[in-house]
Amino acid sequence: MLGDDAELTAAVLAAQDGDEDAFRTVYRAVHPRLLGYIRTLVGEAEAEDVASESWLQIARDLDRFSGDADRFRGWAARIARNRALDHLRMRGRRPAVGGDETELTDKPAESDTADEAMESLATGHTMHLISQLPQDQAEAVILRVVVGLDAKSAAKTLGKRPGAVRTAAHRGLKRLAELMGADAAAPLGAVPPQPGPHRGSVARTGVTQWRSRTQKDM
Repeated sequence: MLGDDAELTAAVLAAQDGDEDAFRTVYRAVHPRLLGYIRTLVGEAEAEDVASESWLQIARDLDRFSGDADRFRGWAARIARNRALDHLRMRGRRPAVGGDETELTDKPAESDTADEAMESLATGHTMHLISQLPQDQAEAVILRVVVGLDAKSAAKTLGKRPGAVRTAAHRGLKRLAELMGADAAAPLGAVPPQPGPHRGSVARTGVTQWRSRTQKDM
């Protein structure tokens, strides 16, 4: 178990025993990534409210949770997603969900630039570009790369098969590389933000503690 994961697992266990300092440690470790995910669902203006509702439920149901750091991140992401969808239903709105990727699970996208796009996800500009992806691709990229879930946990969160989530992540990363103008002649990050309206409001997320992954890990 990686050091950060071991610390988070220990903090979760301590928080379940009523340690308030441990719960604050859990919150600081998970909240930035969770907030970035919520923003892909409800937009910037309402993300903080939904995040607060999510953490209230996490705190209330924490004693029912069982597992390590990876399982906790997946559990928290499912709670956040349910709260976000409830929030949208109450306001008569839906996230702009892209098409089903299931039929493409045996045809993962191949792109050398996708690795570079993933390495650049920590920038505010790249997070802004994620808001332009179809919702299924945006969620897959956020859950896999930002929240740090494996394909199985991300699939459970989204109610899809792991292969569909892997494909959506591949396609999303490939599209990100294209949006960033990543090619042999132009390094990533060299292309300025493109004008025009953007769906969603993922301008800046404050996401920290990024976990680097390679294309094969997706």
